Amino acid sequence: MTTTGVSGEPDPREAAEEAVDLGYRRFDCTGDDPADTAEACEAARLAIKDGECIVLPTDTVYGIGADAFSAEAVQRLLDAKNRGRDMPPPVLISEPALIRTLAIDVPESAHVLVDKHWPGALTVICRIQPSLRMDLGDTEGTIALRVPDHELARDILRRTGPMAVSSANISGQPAALTCDEAIEQLGDSVSVYLDGGPLGDSGGAPSTIVDFTQYDDGQILRRGGISVETLRETVQDLRDLSDDGEIQGDSPSTSSGPIHEDSEPSTDESSEPTDEGVAADAGLGPKDEGSEPSADEDSATDARLGPTDDASKSIDEGSGPAVEGSERTDEPAAGG
Repeated sequence: MTTTGVSGEPDPREAAEEAVDLGYRRFDCTGDDPADTAEACEAARLAIKDGECIVLPTDTVYGIGADAFSAEAVQRLLDAKNRGRDMPPPVLISEPALIRTLAIDVPESAHVLVDKHWPGALTVICRIQPSLRMDLGDTEGTIALRVPDHELARDILRRTGPMAVSSANISGQPAALTCDEAIEQLGDSVSVYLDGGPLGDSGGAPSTIVDFTQYDDGQILRRGGISVETLRETVQDLRDLSDDGEIQGDSPSTSSGPIHEDSEPSTDESSEPTDEGVAADAGLGPKDEGSEPSADEDSATDARLGPTDDASKSIDEGSGPAVEGSERTDEPAAGG
């Protein structure tokens, strides 16, 4: 890149031209300068507002995110991953309180678990709030939600509102643990990349998925970063429908229920991690420029919330949560 004057600093016009040539913008978020982080977060907010996709680091893997309330943006995310509507992306939210806005009939055991393990590698599947209008793919009244244990990710979510997030990789390929790996796979299908550096020891481990739509005490559909034993310290009667002893990267599915993509995919080359089940944020869509991010539950009242048509498929996963005894698919899971 050329420099300007005697300062030796990069010419901003050259930087802009380079970004246009690449088809995306990349921001280094590994430093300590708050101004750099603020610039990156604002670029991400504007991209989400414009219906584009971004890549951001999480506590598990790098994720590709889009506005959960924009059907076009969600389809853009699925297209970038070469993934069909039969595996809707989950939704990441910034604050645990938003579960009350996005889901209904949430049992007390679910609230106890999220109070204990959010932010963290726990995805919960609940019944979606029927007043939400969103099209995440083939869904059937359920939603998978998670609060990531990553400060930058939550800062962005406070600015954008809930995002549909899947692992930043082409379907069937290993999940990205660095920004470079995400760029190599997704290229200019993403408009903004936020480089948070290589993920640590926890990177790559999928979230543990617990379904609360069948039993009040919940049933584990996939083991992940939080062990069964640890979860049972909080909810003793939690059922385990996952394969014994393994952390599963495959998305849970059943003959009668939907497939919830996991927000944190496994990095095993033989499988792709699933996205965190369908999640729509009641928090809502991207905030207007200059607005203050809010964790208040009331912030979840978005103009886009409204009654949904009973026949609409814009609510969750195509076929309902897994039931005991159901089979698992071989399709690897993915998520962000």
